[in-house]
Amino acid sequence: MHYVDAPSSPAQADAQPSLFEPPCAGLSRQLVPVWNVQLVREGHRAYNGERRIARPEDAAVLFSTYLAGSDREHLVMLGLDTKNGILGIHTVSIGALDRTLVSPREVFKAAILLNAGGIIVGHNHPSGDPDPSIEDRQVANRLHDAGQLLDIELLDSIILGDRGRWVSLKQLGVL
Repeated sequence: MHYVDAPSSPAQADAQPSLFEPPCAGLSRQLVPVWNVQLVREGHRAYNGERRIARPEDAAVLFSTYLAGSDREHLVMLGLDTKNGILGIHTVSIGALDRTLVSPREVFKAAILLNAGGIIVGHNHPSGDPDPSIEDRQVANRLHDAGQLLDIELLDSIILGDRGRWVSLKQLGVL
């Protein structure tokens, strides 16, 4: 990448073309994309719980309701305000029977747009066993580190099994 040095005198400033002036001989006009970034609400889901997450159980109930009947692994992000009020839930990734892709960029994209102060991530294990794998622990630590950089705290990572079973990585001491 090449940057043009700033002119050191008014005469030099007059001699250098502006980026937004009509092109001179030999230069072609370039178009610069202009973007608008916005969060779009896709709807609402019924949830029999509080509007504030006070305990891991609250998040587990919400995730269980949201992911009921899923036959593949889903990773979801729950965005919270600074008082742990629910801002919204976002499906980050839908994977295969036993795994899903997890990128901190994708997890925190919606959190940033929600102006979330903190997040809780959750995913289901279609096998029914909510015990965390080594990969589950590693991903939680990567998300925790990414959240620290972004000033969005990863409050917990919940793994859902069958028959109402779930595990909180915060309660296990992983986070």
